[in-house]
Amino acid sequence: MILSPTSRRRWLLASAAALVHCHLAAQPDPSTINISDKVAGFVPIALSGFTGEVDQTLRFDLEVAGFSLVPPAQARFELNGKNNGQIECTLTDAGKHTLFARAYPGGTPRAQAHALADDVVQAAIPGQKGIAKTKIVFKLDTGHRNDHNDAVSEVCLADYDGANPFQVTQDGTIVRSPAWMPGHRTLFYSSFRLGRACIYSHDLATGARAAVASFNGMNDGAAISPDGTRIAMVLSKGGSPDIWVANVDGSGLRQLTTTREDDSSPCWSPDGRTICFSSRAEGATRLYLVDAAGGAMRPLNTGGIRGATEPDWSPDGKSIAFTQMSGRENFRIYVVPAAGGEAQYISDGEDPTWAPNSRTLAVVRRKGGLRRLSLLDVFTRRVKDSASFSGSCSQPSWAR
Repeated sequence: MILSPTSRRRWLLASAAALVHCHLAAQPDPSTINISDKVAGFVPIALSGFTGEVDQTLRFDLEVAGFSLVPPAQARFELNGKNNGQIECTLTDAGKHTLFARAYPGGTPRAQAHALADDVVQAAIPGQKGIAKTKIVFKLDTGHRNDHNDAVSEVCLADYDGANPFQVTQDGTIVRSPAWMPGHRTLFYSSFRLGRACIYSHDLATGARAAVASFNGMNDGAAISPDGTRIAMVLSKGGSPDIWVANVDGSGLRQLTTTREDDSSPCWSPDGRTICFSSRAEGATRLYLVDAAGGAMRPLNTGGIRGATEPDWSPDGKSIAFTQMSGRENFRIYVVPAAGGEAQYISDGEDPTWAPNSRTLAVVRRKGGLRRLSLLDVFTRRVKDSASFSGSCSQPSWAR
């Protein structure tokens, strides 16, 4: 079961190609991307009375959610309050009608501010979910090398804004492709901890780990179905890397693709019927769809955008975000209707992952020679950096 030198080099090269380096110290056309039923553009809001960490957190949360902080005379909503042990506040609209008046006792000031921000989103933007209390898992490059001279990386998670980071693994080796099990505190990821690439499940509550795929060659790209019962992954046990599906414990393995070129980055449609992935089956890297039950793979129309990879399907089922690779240092985020069509350029970046609100993306951006996590509002294209890190980070996955 130990990888041959050739297979090991191939896995390491794949790891290096997807590695991003960001350092942990603490209006598109709605018809193009199927968001016409949501609010497009900034929502003006005025804040007053809040101080310190509460004020900073509220401002960050609301700007990520699509609000613009303005003077009261320009505001559509006003949020007035105070914080001294607990938040007490009132949200009113432009007609001075009270939308709610609430207190937020208990917990940290940051947690109180997150809860208030989510309530403001729900009250001011009908149909939009708040995301301030969600979490993101990602790969962290520690900057160290192990006895095999591999760049050591670990699986880490943090609040959606990068606060409260926690290192999940202590393997001292290469890890890749962390992903959440929907609705559970369970992660899946690839690790070289036993000298070969294996996919593991990891229960965050107990710390228990179990090998899900441990075949010769590549075991990578774990993606869990929305109902939490199945796993899609990239295995090279049949020769070239192909898309396979199994039960979430690795049983009932079934091969979906049989290409001669590399397939990668599977993701599920919200109804669990279809898998989108990237492949070089016809030369240039592009996106394909395949039924999770099996059948022929079919290309997804992205309006002529070439070099499409790293797809992620929005939770509302309407859109697929992806990275366009154009050269070694040029990465762009696009969004395309899930049925195919004209892809809309959103921002520079890579590794997109949708928030539960189907509006916000966590992406990786390159800044000053480093790569870091950022939060991108698809509707307004505003980008806000999350907390910076003391290691290199990549491959974010948003908890849903």
